[in-house]
Amino acid sequence: MRQPAGRIRAPAARAAFAAALLWIVAPLAGAAPSTFGPVIGNALLCRSHLDNAYFYAYLASAFGPSYKHEGGAWWFKSDGASLWGAQVTDVIVSDDTSELVFVGAVTVGAPEKLDDAIRAAVGIRYRALDGSAFPVRASNPGSQIVYFNDNAKIFCAKYKPLPPAR
Repeated sequence: MRQPAGRIRAPAARAAFAAALLWIVAPLAGAAPSTFGPVIGNALLCRSHLDNAYFYAYLASAFGPSYKHEGGAWWFKSDGASLWGAQVTDVIVSDDTSELVFVGAVTVGAPEKLDDAIRAAVGIRYRALDGSAFPVRASNPGSQIVYFNDNAKIFCAKYKPLPPAR
């Protein structure tokens, strides 16, 4: 007998429910989603279009609600996440108060360590922009690595596009 359109067979419904449950439970376990590296990593390297609403929703679904809202950004704890072999402690995404859209991450270790890890993993090089003791490092695509106390903060920031003309 043929089922009416719009009805889901029991095994398909169970599979969909299990997938939805896994999506809900996985962030509670503290693990980063398998897509964390490609989604956040490429954004940090300025290889992706930056849409703060998209990244906010992604981070909220992956890690739960932000733990603070400061400096024009939402801050998310990223327990257990890593990028390019570097442990990520926080991920930030801009709110709508700035003329910039940005995504950033705080990693354990000095900027030199993060620079070396990125170069080894994906081949992108960062150059020091000055000769100071704590120089800002920048890549050709526009990503920057800065000192954040004893750790490194990497981010990509771009100007918001203008709204469509009316």
